[in-house]
Amino acid sequence: MVTDLSESIESVEQLVLVWRAMVLDRDPGADVRELPGLAVRWADSRFPFWNCVTLTGAGLDAGELERRLAEAAGIMRGKQRPGFLWLFEDLLDPRARAALDAAAERAGLRYAFPGTGMAGDLLPLPEPSHPELTFARVTTEEQLRAYADLNARGYGFPLEDGRDGLAGSRLWKREAYAYLALRGTEPVACAGTFPADGRLFVALVATDPRHQRRGYGEAVTRKALYEGARATGLTRATLHATAAGAPVYPRIGFRPNSPIRFYGLRD
Repeated sequence: MVTDLSESIESVEQLVLVWRAMVLDRDPGADVRELPGLAVRWADSRFPFWNCVTLTGAGLDAGELERRLAEAAGIMRGKQRPGFLWLFEDLLDPRARAALDAAAERAGLRYAFPGTGMAGDLLPLPEPSHPELTFARVTTEEQLRAYADLNARGYGFPLEDGRDGLAGSRLWKREAYAYLALRGTEPVACAGTFPADGRLFVALVATDPRHQRRGYGEAVTRKALYEGARATGLTRATLHATAAGAPVYPRIGFRPNSPIRFYGLRD
């Protein structure tokens, strides 16, 4: 049976494109390379999401998977700060997929957490609202720090790590459609969208753990999509969801494509 991998390939390409801008925004001298079968996007930031290696190309067989995992792990070992290998499972042929756990173990990689690529022709959306929230676009350093702190809390990182990833960013304050959801004056959730190759890419969606399961993350994601689409005219959006976010995004109109595995180096 032939499987249509177009949306899974789109998902990888969106990561490679957007993360290039993200890490170069963080550090103009970041390690940004296109290698055979691998893309390196590594800012050596304390914010681990800005330290990324991903496998590229579709139809990888077991032998090629083994070689690429070993190369990716070698790159990661040469860095000061930890980060993640993003592996899109749909890029692997069936034998490589069956061999993945053992190959990762041999490469010295540990499975960290799951994700899912998602996309949809879902724009424009109705103007969003939530009875408990107002929304503010991130344009100041103070707002950007609040955005960083929400991500650190939401993903379980130290606050200093989140701030290291975003402090001083021109991209997030001027080019992104990044929004805070405010309950009164308190930032409780955040989401951002970026134009990327004819799409809006959703990134760094987070909700303060003290305020989860109230619809705040969905509301602010809708706001970032609404404003991004209104400004750009784009109608398609992509994202990479964590397990916590995966049930939310289909309600907005996203469809899942490739499962993603995040790997770190084994201690």
